[in-house]
Amino acid sequence: MTFLPIALASASSRHRDLLGQIGIEPVAIIPTNIDETPHRQELPTRYALRMAHEKALAAALPDNIKHKAVVLAGDTVVAVGRRILPKAETEDQARSCLTLLSGRRHRVHGGIALRLADGTLRSRLVTSSVIFKRLHHGEIDAYIDTGDWQGKAGGYAIQGPAAAYIRHIDGSYSNIVGFSLYDVSALLATH
Repeated sequence: MTFLPIALASASSRHRDLLGQIGIEPVAIIPTNIDETPHRQELPTRYALRMAHEKALAAALPDNIKHKAVVLAGDTVVAVGRRILPKAETEDQARSCLTLLSGRRHRVHGGIALRLADGTLRSRLVTSSVIFKRLHHGEIDAYIDTGDWQGKAGGYAIQGPAAAYIRHIDGSYSNIVGFSLYDVSALLATH
């Protein structure tokens, strides 16, 4: 597939690695600095899409690619029911997330937004379901010790050591990692 040049509105190495799997090398990496606080009583699905939209809109393209590139942004939200889990920044946050996820199903909502050169936004929402095994305190402690939880939505990364705790997934694996490659490809193919 051939796509227009893509500017990635993310500094995440996971996003770059995922795009590389489908042969896309971004022409620019543009980290965004937006307020990622959920609004009061905001549903996880709306939050995921809002974050993707805001990141796509906040990315300022360099002049040399401003009229040639599209901006791709994504956000991953881990939710138990209507409860949005944080991107774990502390061991206590990660431990709290893992305790909540232990032995139960949760959803991973991926918001994907594509900003075209004319400013038009196109987006998709992808939801995957994940079931964790029941975790013992020792397993949670061992995972915390890896540090793999740092900055991860819901306090875990499925592509790392936490994979040993995943009983079942339903939906897109790449969505759980960072964003659905199928849906990114489909969005890029339709512009």
